[in-house]
Amino acid sequence: QSVAANGVQNMKSQPISKRVRVAVIEDDDSVRQALSFQLRTAGFEVAAYSSAEELLEASDAKEFDCVVADIYLPKMNGLQLQEELNRTIPYASIVFITGHGDLSLGMHAMRKGAVDFLEKPVDERALLSSIARGADISRRRRAERSQLVGLEQLHRSLTSREREVFTLITSGLLNKQVAAELGTTERTVKAHRASVMVKMDAGSLADLVRMAGVLQIHSS
Repeated sequence: QSVAANGVQNMKSQPISKRVRVAVIEDDDSVRQALSFQLRTAGFEVAAYSSAEELLEASDAKEFDCVVADIYLPKMNGLQLQEELNRTIPYASIVFITGHGDLSLGMHAMRKGAVDFLEKPVDERALLSSIARGADISRRRRAERSQLVGLEQLHRSLTSREREVFTLITSGLLNKQVAAELGTTERTVKAHRASVMVKMDAGSLADLVRMAGVLQIHSS
């Protein structure tokens, strides 16, 4: 079986809450309806829009796992939509479809992060594979974004001195070295370190080092 077929089978076996959510944007009514039916039949949860503006105005725009859009849309075209998604929903993935083979447009879209650029009539296997790949990318990015936001909130709960200790111990310094760096006692550093562990919900120093990496905190 193809990658796409396996991906769709796995999606069908998952709970509804885990089904891949796809936004279809196509200004041609017949094409939009046919594409939506095709994707629903394949096991995706689909919402269809006639324009890029409709998607951006939707209350659940940030919840889609993949956007499938015609690159030649009225008013805001596909490339402009991609630029707006990159700015407002950076974890969103997009697959472009087009009735006009334009390699330069496709290359531009791919350089900007598009998952794929497919010509109409779209090969079903290629489309399903691209959507499954895009959904994986989007979900991973969303999870990473959620983790970052959570860690930033925890880090803000630290006192200024605790942040200094956090930075120094995750850079590889021992407690006594941190104490010398900060002009305090090793006992005080241990107390701050213990507080940092609790506030950051870390089980080990390795956890703190990983968090520092996610937060991009490095000792100067």
